Amino acid sequence: MMFGNQIPDKTLLKNVERKLMQKCSGAKVVATVRGGDAIITGTLKNEFERKPIVRCVSAVQGIRRVVDQMKVIERKKPTM
Repeated sequence: MMFGNQIPDKTLLKNVERKLMQKCSGAKVVATVRGGDAIITGTLKNEFERKPIVRCVSAVQGIRRVVDQMKVIERKKPTM
């Protein structure tokens, strides 16, 4: 549904997914959009992957805010 100049969530989700595939293809994240808010979940190998993903999603026209629910997977240190 469209109110005023608001872009429908379905369209926003497609745009977010397209942007993630173009710019952040290595990350294992999933986006959902609700009321113009993008919720990003998934796993990251390193903390430094987080900022570019959030920046990438927030750059999509029509996204009001990004809710970051991504988690970093800690690698197990080898035992000697």
